[in-house]
Amino acid sequence: MKDSQMQRGQQWLEELLQLSAIPSTVVCQKQEDCFWMTIDESNLTPEQIAILVGPNGNVLDAIQYLCNTVLNIGHEPDEPIAYTVELNGYRIRRQEELRSMAQYAAEQARTTGVEVEIKSLSSAERRQIHNFLSECEDIETYSQGQDADRRLVVRLR
Repeated sequence: MKDSQMQRGQQWLEELLQLSAIPSTVVCQKQEDCFWMTIDESNLTPEQIAILVGPNGNVLDAIQYLCNTVLNIGHEPDEPIAYTVELNGYRIRRQEELRSMAQYAAEQARTTGVEVEIKSLSSAERRQIHNFLSECEDIETYSQGQDADRRLVVRLR
């Protein structure tokens, strides 16, 4: 991952915010496997923050999806560059919520021996829970269903 790719992501996101009439600066940091782009909320109103995050993070997810799609045009499909868009600590809070959900589902599966379904997750959130639980030797996860009815299943191996 190159600094020029990080700068390109920062410029793209700042331009999108400008075009959306919610101008803000973006601070970028290089993480192990992605560029973390944080929208500076210091000059944003609570209403603007709420608009950018959206219900259940839907708008922030859409912005992140667009960012990853647009900025990976022309890159090898097997080596995409990952961009994470953060605002007002939403991603960090959500990651902790997902970790708690994963732990709870794993404990339920262990205790009851029954498959546990987790609904209403985006594909990125399902992937995070798969990753969280991949370290558990006694637990396996898979996704089932189609489109909006796609859900993650946690069960004993």
